[in-house]
Amino acid sequence: MTTNRPDQPNKPSQGQSAPIERIKTLLREMNLTQQDLADKMGQQVQSVKQMLNKPSLRTDTLKRIADALEVPMWQLFASREEVLSENRNEVAGVCPHCGKPITIKTTIE
Repeated sequence: MTTNRPDQPNKPSQGQSAPIERIKTLLREMNLTQQDLADKMGQQVQSVKQMLNKPSLRTDTLKRIADALEVPMWQLFASREEVLSENRNEVAGVCPHCGKPITIKTTIE
């Protein structure tokens, strides 16, 4: 069961992808509700709730969510703290499709 209240943690739903759980975490960190996300995306809240209960999302949907939250798309997969390496211009993560480690060179402001 998910909630749209930022003050109540969401319990991970079985079978959901890392980006969906990360989106829910971002909403809590930004003190936003699912209604806020829906408004930013120009969608009905019911559509956003359905989206966040799916096992996975399409890349174009993830891009629209990242744009609405005003974060780079990689933050839908991991937090800054999780990905910062000793070399501050590299982001390390895991490919959501094959599970192999990936490194992306970037500038984090």
